[in-house]
Amino acid sequence: MELKDKVIIVTGGGQGLGRAMAEHLSRRGAKLALVDLNPEKLEQAVSACRDNDVEARAYVCNVADEVQVERMVQQVAGDFGAIHGLINNAGILRDGLLLKVKDGEIQKLSLAQWQAVIDVNLTGVFLCTREVAAKMIELQCQGALVNISSVSRAGNMGQSNYSAAKAAVASLTVVWAKELARYGIRVGAIAPGFIATDMVASMKPEALEKLAAGIPTKRLGHPEEIASAAAFIFENDYFTGRVLEVDGGIRL
Repeated sequence: MELKDKVIIVTGGGQGLGRAMAEHLSRRGAKLALVDLNPEKLEQAVSACRDNDVEARAYVCNVADEVQVERMVQQVAGDFGAIHGLINNAGILRDGLLLKVKDGEIQKLSLAQWQAVIDVNLTGVFLCTREVAAKMIELQCQGALVNISSVSRAGNMGQSNYSAAKAAVASLTVVWAKELARYGIRVGAIAPGFIATDMVASMKPEALEKLAAGIPTKRLGHPEEIASAAAFIFENDYFTGRVLEVDGGIRL
């Protein structure tokens, strides 16, 4: 798919990987609909995309809320007149061990911690994919959907909720690729490793050094490297139902 003038929705587009991917796609001529819960960061990201002489708009939406997602997709379609792609990037962390014994007391991963991550990282992906795909079919737009999984999909200590959600996203990528192919909609995924986003960069230097030492490439990934992977999925019309592992060779 040629990205120029194509309408792409990016959830979690106000910052981090979402903004990096949005800016990268804008430099290739795509029109961007950025979705986030932070209006200020959304506007900054939209402005950065518009600097590349493309149309970009902001949409405040909680991807875990069915009604909000339905309204957002309807609004994007009305504003742009088409939808050709989606990046399911919005996600949160609520890390914790399943059980932890401290001073003789057993501490448990709370249901609230579990549910919050499942709601955003999994249910949010389901809702956005369902609504965007339905709207693409209605508008007779062909294109591609990109899910952001994670190296943690293989199972990462302290991330029961996150690992479960990201493994499910990888599996659903295959399911949806098979189901939506008949409508000219491809579905791919990216499983990033440890990427140098603002959140990771805020870690203590010694922790970052230790983290990088365990990666075969001996460094963290750059957001732009994930962005170029997303562009590849959109542009390669024979890529579907697979997960690109962009992790510097690390395997959890």
